[in-house]
Amino acid sequence: MQKQKGADRGWTNDGNAAAMQLEICVDSVESAMAAERGGARRVELCSDLREGGITPSHGLIAQVRRHIAIGLFVIIRPRGGDFCYSDRELELMEYDIAHARDLGANGVTLGVLTEQAHVDVKRTRRLIKRAEPLHVTFHRAIDMTPDPAAELTSVIESGAHRVLTSGGAAKAMHGLAVIGHMRRLADSRIRVMAGGGITAQTVGQIAEATGTTEFHASLRTQWPSPVGYHREDVLLGDTRAREGEYLRYGVREEEVRALVGALQRVDEEPASAPATGEIGR
Repeated sequence: MQKQKGADRGWTNDGNAAAMQLEICVDSVESAMAAERGGARRVELCSDLREGGITPSHGLIAQVRRHIAIGLFVIIRPRGGDFCYSDRELELMEYDIAHARDLGANGVTLGVLTEQAHVDVKRTRRLIKRAEPLHVTFHRAIDMTPDPAAELTSVIESGAHRVLTSGGAAKAMHGLAVIGHMRRLADSRIRVMAGGGITAQTVGQIAEATGTTEFHASLRTQWPSPVGYHREDVLLGDTRAREGEYLRYGVREEEVRALVGALQRVDEEPASAPATGEIGR
């Protein structure tokens, strides 16, 4: 088992949790390193972000852990699509959780729903138990339920330490009322992390409107592939556009730094709503 790096905490490096926390969603070693250089305190590591993120390979987890010292959460999602999993898929998720822990992850991000799109408390609790002593974030599967705020109680019952939500909207900016309501319902029982289209330009308004102190952003930027020869008659992926075969995506340090700066400015201003209590390490 690798030595674990990256405490799950805020801006300070003295062991005391600070108010604002930023998690950056990444799918490569380079993006994880850019997130760290830009000032993020945690990354969520995924693969296939076009599917909303699935479990990354063990090799990618190991390499990211080797190259960054900040917090590392690994998404545990065996496929794209819905969040209702078969018994075999659940077993696979348990194996992936164990490998993520052994490779030095600080936590995992997961979520399981029923066929009626409600939080599957029993199965989620089973995975969270498997993850101990790691922290667990219940991801935006909650935004695919009929009423995310109503489902928060079930997430708490499952034992998750944090829930990531856009308030059931396409973007967090469109779900401010629900995110704020969830934060108030959560009290000190669970952390509520806002995510979904968050940028340096919007994070201040989201923080002020919701009272949330944790934020999740992808900040994905695209740039051309260095490959000079393009096959125009072959598509290997479901890109729906030929140029998609010759684009690369990642996180740029300067964009992370801009978002960190915006959050620090929010942190320095008097709060308009009380912050949630800190849970866990």
